Amino acid sequence: MSPDNRQLAHRLGYAGLIPFVLGCTLIWLFGDGQHVEQHYWVTLALSAYAGLIISFLGGIHWGMSFVSSTGSKGALLWGISASLLGWLGALLAPYGGLGLHGGVLIACYVLDRRLYPQLGAADWLTLRFRLTAVSSLSCFLAAAGS
Repeated sequence: MSPDNRQLAHRLGYAGLIPFVLGCTLIWLFGDGQHVEQHYWVTLALSAYAGLIISFLGGIHWGMSFVSSTGSKGALLWGISASLLGWLGALLAPYGGLGLHGGVLIACYVLDRRLYPQLGAADWLTLRFRLTAVSSLSCFLAAAGS
């Protein structure tokens, strides 16, 4: 990857944390019972976004399997499983769904720690760790505020 694209990928990754942090913050701000409707919409938005990101992370496994001669059935199965877990989390009540999303985001990272080095992408793990730490913590804190 060119240095310009690498820098752009980092910037976009960090920008992708904005909905997590903002959503978590708004859930706590609207959680006092006076803003029931706003609280509902913010939790729904954060849960939907988390589900989309989880699906995206699962899709990376599919893409890497397609371009690698060492692609495994496990990577393909995890790609679909991540998407289904993200969808399930979006269907659950916010405190449960956001908790599930936080756990799945961590699971995605743990599996990426195994996959990325095998496919020559180990240098992305530092960024993945940072993104996972903030996104999963945001989901856990939002679940606690729901």
